[in-house]
Formats: sequence, structure tokens, C-alpha cells
Amino acid sequence: MKQVTIYTDGACSGNPGPGGWGAILRYRNIERAISGGEAETTNNRMELTAVLRAFSLLKEPCEVTLCSDSKYVMDGLSKGWAESWRRNGWRKSDKKPALNADLWQQLLEAVQPHKIHYQWIKGHAGHPENERCDAMAVAESQKFRG
Repeated sequence: MKQVTIYTDGACSGNPGPGGWGAILRYRNIERAISGGEAETTNNRMELTAVLRAFSLLKEPCEVTLCSDSKYVMDGLSKGWAESWRRNGWRKSDKKPALNADLWQQLLEAVQPHKIHYQWIKGHAGHPENERCDAMAVAESQKFRG
């Protein structure tokens, strides 16, 4: 299996508000950076979108190290929360609806063929790739400011 490292971040100016996401994919010495945004979104939706878009670029099953500063995304995947929500009709253990079910559904399908290692990164702590992803996400969010 190819070994790929993915770094992601999302940003939102206001929550909800204009948002952006950024991702860096690294395979051997090849690097690809992608980013995008939306006019009206939330920080968590941008975090999820960054991961989803990065995984959508993988054309075969890979061994992926996913690096993110989002506890929401990392715990949702690594601790099986999103799988549990899906099994329960997109309801959390307290019976309240799970937020962002549309993105979680897509993400669970996108990650399924891959072997994933999770590496949480402290945000805004000088990690080079996290800082780059954050800068891309913020730049994308600013495109929607009037």
C-alpha cells in the first residue's frame, strides 16, 4: 500500500459565516495542496470538507496518516462516533440529531478502503503543514467576505 500523509484544516469567519478549508497530501516527495470555501458554513463543516476532499483524491487503497487539529473530525473517525451515529439513524447517544450527517456519510464511505493512522496536531502551535493549511483555509474564507 502506498503511504500517504494528509494534513487538513478548516476555518470560518463567524460560525456560521464564510468559511474555507485547506489540505496537503504528501506521497514520497510529491506534494499536492488543495483548498476551497463556501459563503455560508460552519467551522466543523469546513474541517470535514477538507478531509473529505483530500481522501477523494486517493485513487487506490492507501495507508494514510491523517493529521488534523480538529478533535471533532479525529474523534468522530478514530473513536467510531460517526459509525455509531450512522448505525443509529444519524442520532447521537442522547438521541439528538448528529450534525453534518451528509458530510459524515460521505466521509465514512471515502475512508472505508484505507488503513488510517490518526495524528492530532495542536492548532496554531507552529506546526508547518497545519499552519499552511490554516492559511489556505483563511484565504479561501476571505474570498466570500463582502
